[in-house]
Amino acid sequence: MHTLNSLRADNCAFAFIDHQPFVAFPVASINQSELINNVAGLAKVARSLRVPTILSTIMAKGGPLNDPLFTQLSSLFPDLSPIDRNNTNAWSDPAFVSAVEATGRKKLVMCGLWTEVCLAQTVVSAIEAGYEVYFVADCSGGVSIEAHEEGKRRMIQAGAIPITWMAVMAELCPDNSAPEYQSLYPVVLEHGGGVGVAVQYVMAQLATAAVAA
Repeated sequence: MHTLNSLRADNCAFAFIDHQPFVAFPVASINQSELINNVAGLAKVARSLRVPTILSTIMAKGGPLNDPLFTQLSSLFPDLSPIDRNNTNAWSDPAFVSAVEATGRKKLVMCGLWTEVCLAQTVVSAIEAGYEVYFVADCSGGVSIEAHEEGKRRMIQAGAIPITWMAVMAELCPDNSAPEYQSLYPVVLEHGGGVGVAVQYVMAQLATAAVAA
């Protein structure tokens, strides 16, 4: 029997938490270039499929540092102002909670820095508030591999579902014949690594077949 995927573009919202240069400096569980690539890829999926998106920062302004979002993320949502906070738990900020509630979605796809601190605290609180939460492991990072893994373990024990950014994309758009699927080709080509290479190959074969026809 066919069943719809649990995550769909019309039933979830995305939250990117603290993807900022200074916050990213100590991250050691993932290569910085890979982290930025994955975050940008996931953000482009959200934009392409028009999934409601929330951006949040911690002490990005008004403190001793000016630490805005990665430009690779902020440039994709020029009209979306990040919710800046002082508390490591984004869920403690009424503006963040209000932004989530305004989406009308009960499924949340979250990622952030650091996995074991801001992300884990926010995810656990969202679950306690009655939301179903997926955390994107390869768009998040901890100050060590152990910290990242223990942060993931904590979220899973609380009921969160681990996922990766390309798995999110595939879950939101599983129909290879859908127009939305083709709109994601540029995202995969730019950010998909080996999968992007495979897409290049498929597109070349399709072009060859079209010429032959």
